[in-house]
Amino acid sequence: MSSTLALDFGTSNSAAAMLSGGKIRRLAIESGADTLPTAVFFPADRGPMLIGARAIAALIGGEEGRFMRAMKSVLGTGLFHESRLIAGKRRSLAGVVTSFLQTVRERAEADAGERFDRLLCGRPVHFHSTDSARDKQAEADLRACCLAAGFAEVDFRFEPEGAALATHGQGAETELGIILDIGGGTSDFSVYERRGGRLAILASHGIRLGGTDFDKALSMTHAMPWLGLGSQLRREMGPGLLPVPRHLYLDLSTWAKIPFLYTAETRAEVAAMVKLATKPRLVGRLATVLRDELGHDLAFAVEAGKIAANGQEAARIDLSRIEAGLAPPITQASMEKVLSRHRALLQEAALQTCQMAGTAPEKISAVVHVGGSSLMRIVGQVARDLFPNAVARQAEPFTAVVDGLALATGLAKP
Repeated sequence: MSSTLALDFGTSNSAAAMLSGGKIRRLAIESGADTLPTAVFFPADRGPMLIGARAIAALIGGEEGRFMRAMKSVLGTGLFHESRLIAGKRRSLAGVVTSFLQTVRERAEADAGERFDRLLCGRPVHFHSTDSARDKQAEADLRACCLAAGFAEVDFRFEPEGAALATHGQGAETELGIILDIGGGTSDFSVYERRGGRLAILASHGIRLGGTDFDKALSMTHAMPWLGLGSQLRREMGPGLLPVPRHLYLDLSTWAKIPFLYTAETRAEVAAMVKLATKPRLVGRLATVLRDELGHDLAFAVEAGKIAANGQEAARIDLSRIEAGLAPPITQASMEKVLSRHRALLQEAALQTCQMAGTAPEKISAVVHVGGSSLMRIVGQVARDLFPNAVARQAEPFTAVVDGLALATGLAKP
């Protein structure tokens, strides 16, 4: 009988594990690492699809082709099933995700030395927190991709509940705690109670807000103005000025939409904007990004600037691949101002989770931080403000969920 594969299919990173002899065994789906970047690259010469670190290396190395990241954020939307011309072949994101998951399964089986027919996949509490029909469709989309990737049986478990299992046994023997799982695409929360060696999940909740949303907001305020956002265009006929359209900048700030901007129509639209721009040098940088397909380079630069400014007072966003010497500033103060709305949403969601669990925030004795974006200063501020009596603990940010899912494969189904 085959084992069950535990998979954390994340917006930014993925990880796989299994339960072997009652112990967690992380599987090598990426050489030399416990996690695999959830990214793919299709070479222009129609060579085989690259995934993970090799996909990112191909992008950074300037290879010709199409890069994709944050595909999980498109689950449940019409875009997920649309067919587009990618590296000389018509493909849908559903097909791309299926191929990614198939490669993950094959690599996991090669490392484990056995076949995985069953899959326990983590999922956010809500893929789409304001649209129940789309939320339901997102799980159906992911299930279909997992089955198409070769798994015969697919089950799901909420990601923060997996993290609660992984951290069970840490901290006090009796504890009322909350998991703050802030990932790339969603923020998820579980209030748990540990008593007498037993773990009980009292409530779970989540919202569609994560690190990619932080990146988008910071890109729009700290990078896109240097590409012409906020500037003006002369009218083709008659006097007066018009604002530069925002939609191109919004899509360029959205990880999942970047690959679909590289079309002849979009490039022609921007070329016309350059001719009419009151600041043609700025809009010309936008044209350069589209011409040279530098959208993901720009997004990675914003992400790197965010991480740097999170750990020091001031940093810069390196856009030198767009124009030599171009490096807009980013500071802790400017970043926290932009992300203040996101901070309020996180606090509201965490508070709602406590209300669902029937407990007051001041009764929470432990806050467990999980997920790469849980390292952001605004998340720590939310935890300190909302849970004044709690001890903060940092779980393994990128593997706590998959570790807990592996443990869950050994539990009886509820």
